[in-house]
Amino acid sequence: MKKSILALSLLSSFLVAAEVNIYTARHYDADSEIYKLFEQKTGIKVNATQAKGGELIKKLETEGDSSAADIFITADVGNFYTAKSKGVLQSVQSQKLEKIIPSQYRDNDNQWFAISKRARIIAYDKRNFDPKNIKNYEDLAKPELKGKLLIRSATAPYNKSLLASIIINDGEAKATEWAKGTLANLARDPKGGDRDQAKAIFAGEGQVAVMNTYYIGLMLNSKKPEEAEAAKVLGIIFPNQDNRGTHVNISGIALTKASKNKENAIKFMEFMLTPEVQKILAGINYEYPINSEVEPSDVVKSFGKFKEDTTPLYQVGEKNKDAVKIYDMVGWK
Repeated sequence: MKKSILALSLLSSFLVAAEVNIYTARHYDADSEIYKLFEQKTGIKVNATQAKGGELIKKLETEGDSSAADIFITADVGNFYTAKSKGVLQSVQSQKLEKIIPSQYRDNDNQWFAISKRARIIAYDKRNFDPKNIKNYEDLAKPELKGKLLIRSATAPYNKSLLASIIINDGEAKATEWAKGTLANLARDPKGGDRDQAKAIFAGEGQVAVMNTYYIGLMLNSKKPEEAEAAKVLGIIFPNQDNRGTHVNISGIALTKASKNKENAIKFMEFMLTPEVQKILAGINYEYPINSEVEPSDVVKSFGKFKEDTTPLYQVGEKNKDAVKIYDMVGWK
């Protein structure tokens, strides 16, 4: 009888341990497919809680060591910098992660790692705009663009990181002038997401927008006719090809400090970089794979090849606070 009880106890503890709990800010069909695939291949159950990145960071901070989360997934290095500064992440030593992910796309202390890339490009209206005078992000501040520029708000993580990268490359004085110039060129108050900027171009509210590439892929293949039509009128400029390269941000993954299933969590982190999973991210979500063995989707390939800014993203994260100060100082919303 005692042996039976012991066996049941061991089995119960194994079943409880055979899981991984994920806090994720991603909200895509591709992710559900990845979770199912991981469960099939490993027998480890995936429990996912979805919310915005900032909300999940606060949740991790509030829950502390009692948090059930093993993994934190979000977009934009600014969010990872915040999570790291709050002390809710821990370092991971993994030869697989370090071998596959280029150094600029992982934390200097191994507390977060990229799983995919998004290029922040300049889109324009192919119907009525000549892009010959736009080659760099800096050109968005030119007075010739007055009343033509569309972009989401200064509080959007992508925009904070873009300005942070400009601070690193051009210095604070020039970055401030850029923020002033782009503010003066807005066709309307900043609002909405990247899809909304594309729709505004289609509607004739502006002619130039700043967007992430994967949104264009999603819109071109959307079941909503209005999204597909809007995306079709967009031309794409990869900025700064004659100098530092185009700013690239990430969707990434981290091990939480409170993780109770560390081994399972690291297995999942490494699983995200396998060619099979990277093809899902590239093929369904139109993101650039972080694994160099995997090619982008045909849709993304059609955008063209480009030179990437190799500035380490952890440095971009560190400059996010300075970017916020500049946006506030010049009056961005």
